[in-house]
Amino acid sequence: MNWAEAGFEVLGTKVLWTDLVGNVAALATVLLAIRKSIWTWPVQLTASVLLLVASINAHITGNALKQVMFGALAVYGWWRWTRGTQDGRELAVRPATGSERLALVGVMLLGTLAVGVIFFVAKLSWGASVPPPKGYLLVLADSYIFVGSAVATWAQGRALVDFWLIWIAVDLVGVPLAFSSGLVVSGAVYGVFFVLVLVGFFNWLKEYRSRTVLVPKEAV
Repeated sequence: MNWAEAGFEVLGTKVLWTDLVGNVAALATVLLAIRKSIWTWPVQLTASVLLLVASINAHITGNALKQVMFGALAVYGWWRWTRGTQDGRELAVRPATGSERLALVGVMLLGTLAVGVIFFVAKLSWGASVPPPKGYLLVLADSYIFVGSAVATWAQGRALVDFWLIWIAVDLVGVPLAFSSGLVVSGAVYGVFFVLVLVGFFNWLKEYRSRTVLVPKEAV
């Protein structure tokens, strides 16, 4: 047995170390993001690699592709935040502009439809094997979570406060979907993510507002 298959059993179910450590690391990225720590990106990259290995080992193609996407976006975010914190500067967070918000919503809507077609045709979503109309809704939910996760991570890389709102929108679908599918543990993890995302949103928004109040005073 190689390291990718190493694990332990809990109540007769094998738990892979790559899956466990990868999910713990994914949870840690949210805590690090709340603190605007640049370590959120290398930790996310590590989580993506571990969960990619776990997904390949479990033959879950759709999830494996999602981890490849997360890994690439982690590299992008790492690069962006490194530039934003050069010379000891603190990372400046800000809300998205009106045009940026329209673009984010547009990408999520069109992306969900496009990816949904791909997921259905290529059978990358388990919903593709479920009879319609329920099957169509499950595929759309999978593609929505996939695209929403990508958009949220990209917006995080640009230090947009709105990325937390996108994660909230994703979790509002991900949590009930997990529970309704019988994935109680995954649903619970999504629930923890949801609470942390709310905390992160209010922390980033508070910081942005305090900075905009202080700027005029400093300029006087």
